Amino acid sequence: MADLNEPLPPIPKIYPEGCFFDKIEDIAGKHVVVMGLGLNGGGEASVRFLLKHGAYVLVTDMKTAEQLAPTIKSISEDADLDKSRLTYRLGEHKIEDFASADCVIKNPGVKYDGNKFLAAAKAIETDISLFLHFTKAPIIAVTGSKGKSSTVSAIYYGLKKAGFETFLGGNITVSPLTFLEKTSGTTPVVLELSSWQLADLHGRKALKPHISIITKIIPDHQNFYHSMLAYVADKKLIYADQSKDDFTILDFDDDPASDGGTLIDNWGNIFAKETKAQVLRYSKSKLPDGVFGVWQDKNGNGVCRLPEKLMSRYAQSHGKTTDTILKELTVPGKHMRLNVLNAALVLELMGVAPEQTVEILSRWHGIEHRLEFFHSCTIKYPSGSACTLKFYNDSAATVPEAAAEATQAFGKPVVFLTGGTDKGLDLTPVADTIARSSAIKPSAVYVLEGSASDKMMKDFAQRNISFKGPFKSLDEMLSALKDSLLAKPSSGEKIVVFSPGATSFGMFTNEFDRGNKFKEKVREIFV
Repeated sequence: MADLNEPLPPIPKIYPEGCFFDKIEDIAGKHVVVMGLGLNGGGEASVRFLLKHGAYVLVTDMKTAEQLAPTIKSISEDADLDKSRLTYRLGEHKIEDFASADCVIKNPGVKYDGNKFLAAAKAIETDISLFLHFTKAPIIAVTGSKGKSSTVSAIYYGLKKAGFETFLGGNITVSPLTFLEKTSGTTPVVLELSSWQLADLHGRKALKPHISIITKIIPDHQNFYHSMLAYVADKKLIYADQSKDDFTILDFDDDPASDGGTLIDNWGNIFAKETKAQVLRYSKSKLPDGVFGVWQDKNGNGVCRLPEKLMSRYAQSHGKTTDTILKELTVPGKHMRLNVLNAALVLELMGVAPEQTVEILSRWHGIEHRLEFFHSCTIKYPSGSACTLKFYNDSAATVPEAAAEATQAFGKPVVFLTGGTDKGLDLTPVADTIARSSAIKPSAVYVLEGSASDKMMKDFAQRNISFKGPFKSLDEMLSALKDSLLAKPSSGEKIVVFSPGATSFGMFTNEFDRGNKFKEKVREIFV
């Protein structure tokens, strides 16, 4: 029986097809409100783009000028911008600003449902919807619950090294408006799209990627959606307007963690039935005959099977049915191999030779805040022994499954730093993974204070997993770690990985701020 007190899922806003601005020239003279300046580039890029093309821009944000100082300074110091047409309304929103504007540019993090300011707007766009309307570039779009950023970064790296003029943007904190006018029909654009960015495209028919990828689906953002079905409905927009000449790349493996109470353990099968594009699958095991896509063989190499007309020239000329497209990889973790394998599949579809793909991706070193190796030091003890510490920043792990995988990614015990703010998720995967793993249990667990941490610590206690904390700050946690290491002499190498498995609000601005502050404190404390 339904809980009558449970919040209702948000009702999706269906936007008119097309864009408020038919041509870029239509922007000149329009009065546009940018809702949400922020610190991650999207709001700033919108302001710059609109001013450049002659709009009168009013920026409104609930944050204060002091909080937004870095972004405001960046705009104010740009001599090429005509700031006479720019106005700020900070620390508040006024409904008359929205009602009188020709168009509102909405930040994807702002909810439409129940928002009186957006309800007053005559027209609403986003930086993504503007970009998609104006660009002629072929789009490679990636969404999912985890692995999005690693996948798009590996694709972008691979295309660049293979000789393509290409661009990367979206949820990875680079607005595509920053490179719109550099794109053409021959410059592939790789977009990471969050569920919120996709939600802002409902009805527009603006997103028609040549290649779309949905990475592993697990429960996420349930504090906002309150329903896996509502969350996944936004993800489905990535392939909604693809055609039979396009490709949709989907998970093949069952995963009980994906259902979120929906009794669905393989979303890939659901998506495959709905998309009009050609379906390709990815798997950790060999795909059945007749199923096209990529998988990992028993040696961990990436193998690709495509319809004959799409196979590499080498395979066609030698009568082969598969290509090896991935071998060595420097970034740790089985899940990372699957992300990079999908990148290799994209390179195959873009015509890159398999042997070139293997060589290129072997040199990819991952991305910031995703199992990012950034510091090492050596502790020397009076006895003459020494211990080398290697620090990894995995701050972008904002779901428990990602943190659980980080405990296993190195093939040996790690010092595991975790914890953060709850976003309505089941956090038991972290404790369950540690409890089940007899060979790779963390050598120590440190917990940073937060509402998600409270739930994690209960899970740890129930499974007899010892931990230290909660700590009120990174300083306190890292100092406790150093004191413990100094008190117990050891030798060899220790890996320290910070993988929160939760969001970061309250103590940090976002997961990137959290990762940067973690790196700063580690370098300060562990010289």
